[in-house]
Amino acid sequence: MKIKDICTSVTDGSHNPPQGIEKSEYMMLSSKNIFDDEITFDEPRFLSEKDFEREHKRTQIAVGDVLLTIVGTVGRTAVVDEDMPAFALQRSVAVLHPKNDVCLPRFLMYALRGKRTYIENRAKGVAQKGIYLKEVSDIDIYIPDISNQEIIINKLDKVNTIIKLRQEELLALDNLIKARFVEMFYDKGYPILKWNDVFNTTTGKLDSNAAVEDGEYPFFTCSKEVLRIDKFAFDQEALLLAGNNAAGKYDVKYYNGKFNAYQRTYVLGLKEDWSYQLFRYQLEDKLVYLQQQSLGGLTKYLTMKILGKLDFIIPPIEKQIAFEVFANQVNKSKVAVQKALDETQMLFDSLMQEYFN
Repeated sequence: MKIKDICTSVTDGSHNPPQGIEKSEYMMLSSKNIFDDEITFDEPRFLSEKDFEREHKRTQIAVGDVLLTIVGTVGRTAVVDEDMPAFALQRSVAVLHPKNDVCLPRFLMYALRGKRTYIENRAKGVAQKGIYLKEVSDIDIYIPDISNQEIIINKLDKVNTIIKLRQEELLALDNLIKARFVEMFYDKGYPILKWNDVFNTTTGKLDSNAAVEDGEYPFFTCSKEVLRIDKFAFDQEALLLAGNNAAGKYDVKYYNGKFNAYQRTYVLGLKEDWSYQLFRYQLEDKLVYLQQQSLGGLTKYLTMKILGKLDFIIPPIEKQIAFEVFANQVNKSKVAVQKALDETQMLFDSLMQEYFN
């Protein structure tokens, strides 16, 4: 069945959103607030009561509506829950009102998630891709009877809950390292050095397409994935900082040995006999700041001028080693949790493939 046949309406948010105000109880969200099975209220646009009432009339967002991102990062879906505050939407999000006697909201959410590649392939645009409501309305989805929908929802929800728990475990372990760092090093009067006093900085020389399958050496690009290559240009201990990224979500890696690097990947060697793990953590702790300071339009990038402003705490070497030992122990736990998360994600993906492809 087509989306237009299983929904009473398919609309989108405001095409001409009103000017926001400093603070109010009335919020307008956009696609940046919609994730898979999650609606966040971080950094909304606050509206006056009058503007909110006018915008809310457009979509009449209600409990059980399915939201679909249709501009920018398209294809993310979530369901409006009863415990959420009222909100309006910008045009980057479509609102689908399913007929509950035909299609349950969470089934429609999962079904659309299974159509993500289809949706992405039909998104058009250069600066910012989007998909038209008519194309959304014409998406075909297999709709079993309600009892079978409930069975599918129940299975996917159970696996999805485990995935979220594993993700929360990883976040808790990250926070444990952060708390330990604050406890050991903040407000202790240790020296503070700038970037150029801490790192010997260079970059790779290659294009990202220089990677080869099953290459002998690691090839570090700006991707989270480590690629392979047959020639090495570096033989050292180093931190690898991604220098560009479409969304400004940079990544820090550690390696010791022979490797190669993309021309926009910063290769960082420590100027003294310090702990690489301590400085890796300090860099990771600054990634949100670096995202905020990024330059560029479609692709965000970092410059040495931006990096040169960063401060680094230089504790005594015995404190650095103690922190490294602690962080390594926590990271071993993270590896185990990540392995369990990956396995659960594979199960979820296989179920999605079975039900919706």
